[in-house]
Amino acid sequence: MHAARPLTEGGHAVTTYKVGYFVGSLASDSINRKLAAALVRLAPSNLEFTEISIKDLPHYSRDYDDDYPVEARALKETITSVDALLFVTPEYNRGLPGALKNAIDWASRPWGTNSLSRKASAIIGASTGKLGTAIAQQNLRSVLSFCNAPQMSAPEAYIQFTPGLITDDGEVTNASTEDFLRNFMFEFEQFIARVLTVVPRPS
Repeated sequence: MHAARPLTEGGHAVTTYKVGYFVGSLASDSINRKLAAALVRLAPSNLEFTEISIKDLPHYSRDYDDDYPVEARALKETITSVDALLFVTPEYNRGLPGALKNAIDWASRPWGTNSLSRKASAIIGASTGKLGTAIAQQNLRSVLSFCNAPQMSAPEAYIQFTPGLITDDGEVTNASTEDFLRNFMFEFEQFIARVLTVVPRPS
């Protein structure tokens, strides 16, 4: 398995997986950035996290395919270096944020170099509304399916963000929400292991 290595926990071998995560909002005070911090805090200890920045990417055009800008090359290299991808996204106008879609477009090109292919992926998002990014997530699932990225289908996670639910450093103040997010990350760890067993990546 690429980028995975064994650890010892309680005398048993545990495989560590590298996870790259996207925050779909560019806002400095994004509630989805707070959600991402909470997910990192609550994740199993054998998951190692790297944020994949999207804020400096220019708008994608195939005119760049023969000479990718440095920001896009860095994006693709980071995605290549991890075992799995976590998408933490808001919903804009009943759809996927443009900045996140732009990053996916860069990652999938040039033709034949799709960095997202066969990457175990999970999607989650927070909104102040009761739908909790459900429509944006369905939009994102369609995009990732086309990009051949295996997706964790359950549990689905549509978080209605209320004031004070998660602190700036990722502490969850509601016990049931904390339990749900911890379980979500446990299930993601299990999903990563299953995907890499069925479709192992080249060394």
